[in-house]
Amino acid sequence: MNKVDPSKVVVIGGGPAGLTAAYELLKRSDRHKPVVFEAGRLVGGISRTETNNGYRFDIGGHRFFTKVPEVESMWHEVLGDDFITVPRLSRIYYRGKFFDYPLKLINALINIGPYESTRILLSYFKWQVRPYRKEENFEEWVINRFGGRLYMHFFRSYTKKVWGISPREIRADWAAQRIKNLSLFKAVWNALSGANDTASLIEEFKYPRLGPGMMWERTADIVRQKGGEVHLRSEVVRVNRAGSRVTSIEVKHWFEDGREPVIEHVEGEHFVNSMALRDLIHAFDPPPPPEVIAAADKLKYRDFLIVTLVLDHPDPFKDNWIYIHEPDVKVGRIQNFRAWSREMLPDQDTASIGMEYFCQQDDGLWSMSDADLRELASRELEHLGLARASDVIDAAVIRQPKAYPVYDSEYRAALDVIEEWIDSLENFQTAGRNGLHRYNNQDHSMLSAMYAARNILGEKLDVWNVNVERSYHEEFEVPRKDDAEAGATPSLAAE
Repeated sequence: MNKVDPSKVVVIGGGPAGLTAAYELLKRSDRHKPVVFEAGRLVGGISRTETNNGYRFDIGGHRFFTKVPEVESMWHEVLGDDFITVPRLSRIYYRGKFFDYPLKLINALINIGPYESTRILLSYFKWQVRPYRKEENFEEWVINRFGGRLYMHFFRSYTKKVWGISPREIRADWAAQRIKNLSLFKAVWNALSGANDTASLIEEFKYPRLGPGMMWERTADIVRQKGGEVHLRSEVVRVNRAGSRVTSIEVKHWFEDGREPVIEHVEGEHFVNSMALRDLIHAFDPPPPPEVIAAADKLKYRDFLIVTLVLDHPDPFKDNWIYIHEPDVKVGRIQNFRAWSREMLPDQDTASIGMEYFCQQDDGLWSMSDADLRELASRELEHLGLARASDVIDAAVIRQPKAYPVYDSEYRAALDVIEEWIDSLENFQTAGRNGLHRYNNQDHSMLSAMYAARNILGEKLDVWNVNVERSYHEEFEVPRKDDAEAGATPSLAAE
């Protein structure tokens, strides 16, 4: 009896979604062969781990915790004993002082003072009596739950720093997705009672000992060992279709030695995408209808860069990360990579600090030279009183385009148009954060990819609404001991 040839499943993107789709297919079927094409030189997407002179660092911090059993299972299947347990500590730096996060009442009162604390409470009660009747944007959503005064201190300027637009331009559904059911009353109650039943404010989490990229490097190895393929420096530049069926892709392969890139034509039976929707729509040949292209052009993204600084002495602070609400510096968040894992540093007598900046590709920050960014980050670290600029002995800069999908006033209607058209394709699915234009955490990106893989095998699962029907972002529920841990990005920062 002849063995059935495996059908080729083309996977666009080698981040958490793309690699999870390939892993899930190989786990559940011996007939399908996934072939993954990743444009970058590393797998993992925004969850990759970069290195510089032996120092390892995240592209933003990535904690590993979830309420999704199949995601939890995959993590441990892939990494096993290479997970470590990390205590969680983060604070907010504002007006020259550190505020504990989550809120601790005495600390907050001392830092902000009794007069301003009273004004915050009065503002809160005012907005409880006369709230916005219809919450259309982020500002209205937050004020209804925290009052205008606290919003002014801890939400308005920082949210604009992260997203680059006024909080009035960010849709309320972003806040509802990221910080569901959060309120000032709940935060104060937690501070007074010592309770912490907010899922994303867990006191410890799992983390790969060599950074999150370790998870995806290992996953790529497993995919290859089981007969799949993972190609790096391989950019998908065209998606060919015949009517409602995708037939092939064109891949541009780049070479380290400077040779001219080569274009490869790759056919497949099924296709799973995780590249950004705006780029995807423009890659189709023939193009989608004009209204779909117009919708894609309305999708916006926030870009990101990190300046990693090596200091000539151990950690200047003990936190995993600090949110910088100070308006007179550009840095938005600061990571301390030893607080994630000691193995991220080759020299324990030094410190590895990640200065994170939220920006756009066409702005001044993005286009600054690496030398100028090192000087800026060193100067701001000193301005914040965390270390002297002269303590910096090495630095590296990583730029990440399209790090975060933006939930502005146009995105939802545009996404509905795109979703309807993509769903009309017979053998094509899209998954992941940018593949769905949804601000998912890593585990929900993985789950959307698992759904896409299972749909190829005959199931009918809704990939688009993974983190709606199985959401847990910042829910105030106490998980049972036998539940997997829940989580989301803390506060209003981007992950």
